[in-house]
Amino acid sequence: MASAEPGPEDAAEAEEAVYEEMPCDRMELSQRLAVEELLSTEASYVHNMQLCVCDIRAHLQDKQLPELDLEGLFSNTDDILHVSRRFLKGLEDMPGQGQEQLLGISTLFQEFKEEMEAVYKIYCASYDHALQLVESYRRDPRLQKEILDTLNATVPHTGASDLSFFLVMPVQRVTKYPLLLGKILENTPSSASAHSALEAAARAMAQVNANINEYKRRREVATKYTKAEHLTLRARLARLNTHSIAKKTTRLSRLLMHEAGIVAKTEDKEYDDLEEKFQCVASSVATLKENMASYLGHLEAFLLPSPHLCDLQMEQGPAQQHRRLSQLLQSAVFPEFKQRVGRLVWQPLCSLSDMLEGPQQLVKKRLDKLLDYEEIQERKSEMGSVSYDEEAAMNTYLAINDLLVAELPQFNQVAVQLLGQILRSFSALQLDLAARVLHHAEKELEQLPHGHMALPSFWKVVEDSLQQSGAQLRAFCQAFETVAPSPGTQALTPAEERKVLSLVSKHGPDKLYQVTSNISGSRELDLTLLRGQIVALLQSSDTKGNTSRWLVDAGGPRGFVPAAKLRPYSPVQVQQPPVLQLLGLDGDPERRRHSYASPEAPRPQVATFTPTFQVVAGFSFAARSPQELSLQAGQPVLLLEPHDKKGSTEWSLVEVNGQRGYVPSSYLVTVPVQEPAGWSLPV
Repeated sequence: MASAEPGPEDAAEAEEAVYEEMPCDRMELSQRLAVEELLSTEASYVHNMQLCVCDIRAHLQDKQLPELDLEGLFSNTDDILHVSRRFLKGLEDMPGQGQEQLLGISTLFQEFKEEMEAVYKIYCASYDHALQLVESYRRDPRLQKEILDTLNATVPHTGASDLSFFLVMPVQRVTKYPLLLGKILENTPSSASAHSALEAAARAMAQVNANINEYKRRREVATKYTKAEHLTLRARLARLNTHSIAKKTTRLSRLLMHEAGIVAKTEDKEYDDLEEKFQCVASSVATLKENMASYLGHLEAFLLPSPHLCDLQMEQGPAQQHRRLSQLLQSAVFPEFKQRVGRLVWQPLCSLSDMLEGPQQLVKKRLDKLLDYEEIQERKSEMGSVSYDEEAAMNTYLAINDLLVAELPQFNQVAVQLLGQILRSFSALQLDLAARVLHHAEKELEQLPHGHMALPSFWKVVEDSLQQSGAQLRAFCQAFETVAPSPGTQALTPAEERKVLSLVSKHGPDKLYQVTSNISGSRELDLTLLRGQIVALLQSSDTKGNTSRWLVDAGGPRGFVPAAKLRPYSPVQVQQPPVLQLLGLDGDPERRRHSYASPEAPRPQVATFTPTFQVVAGFSFAARSPQELSLQAGQPVLLLEPHDKKGSTEWSLVEVNGQRGYVPSSYLVTVPVQEPAGWSLPV
């Protein structure tokens, strides 16, 4: 039987089917290869990150090189490795093949996009700093040798000659995810069930990279403006130029228009709330730091005295027990407490205060950029366009604002937590100090006579002792007032001296009284006076005829005081210098300056009222001519003439130890006479 052979039409159809199937097979093959590339490169990436973290960094840590900033080099590679391991496990455990596998890959990327963005944005933002460290270590032969030895010991098969070989891998990997997904998507028919899921995954990873780039740009802006510059006035003036002056003038005028209500402020309630909380935290930290510095200063002053080193000349008794306790506290307990406060409270508080400087600078710079932004935005609405520099200034404000809105909540939360922890640490240290002091004190209290006494009985003993001591103190005060020195002989200050002379001229010397003890006015029209003050009696009774309250003049204020606390003030009768009488008898200005050498007849003496004062040399003076007289500071002198023979008050004629001569008037001072009064303590 003859076989049926295909006709020309059948052969053509078969050939056309072959050509239609070949592109589909090629697309499927490319898709499979793209998926395998994703899996294989992810496994290789995770392996290299394990080498970087577990081998290279650990080996450098073991070297303990203080010059190496390992945290700055490797940043958060631990977090990246943790996320990448979990992501790789999800890829390897993906069930099935074909469209089911593609759907699983798309879903996995969607699940990990937030974690990837969180860890990779931190690493990418610090990557430039890591490269700067690598470059600085390359210029140090010793450090470069240590790094090369580590690479040769841990990863010799990679042939890496620098740490940058591994440090660039996370940056390359996160930017390659959209490319790998795009390659898989290119080889997936639009009619496939996984096509839309792959598109969403590719867009998600592209958005992750865009967010990372934006975060990196914000961090660069923040780094630029968070540096606290401490410039001198000369350096600040050197920075001034036409552009900076114009910019600052524009900002100031804009700010004044805000305050005057001429233009509306840009409202941002979310940011305003965050800034208010931040400023509250910053103020709390500054206040606590100031108080803690004062506390440590007081603690330092408390530790300076050493009463336990004094010789009490007592072998036993409570005094020696107190001495032992004081020595223990001063030498061990309090110094240890101070050290712990410095380590657990002061240092963290200073670190927290330093952390606030950067955000504070950024908040301040945001206000400046906001004023620029409003000015440029207003110009843009009028003209329709702005220059490239103005557009960059607007973008700078938006970057600073977005960064603060994004990070201030977390910063405020962390700062409040740290502040709370510092306060809790300080409270715990205070409780521990009290417990330790009480523990050591109880050992000494047990040896005291009343150490084993019941508490009510002990308080009764304390109360009786206080009452007895109070009675003794009151008796002593009464006896002290009785035997106190006469107020009339107490020294007067220059101000009091002038007041006494004024009272004498107004009321006469017989009306003067001196306060014997402090007076505290408790009623209306009562005076508050100090012991030793001089007053003048105006009336020996009050308005109701009470003779125990006198109306007095205190040299300005007038009021009532207890009569029992006043004693007559007895001024001393002194002899006026003879020269004062000669001024009216012989006023010839032509007399020679050294005319004091000629003998003179006795002059009449006039007794006048004056408080007990004397003239002394306030400063030392060396004579430069025979007519002048040398003086020592504090040396008493007898003033003969308060001027020279030409009438100039710049020179005064004085007598010291029988010698006469001229001295500068400005070198002489008037002081009260210190006359000792005999009195003794009550027995």
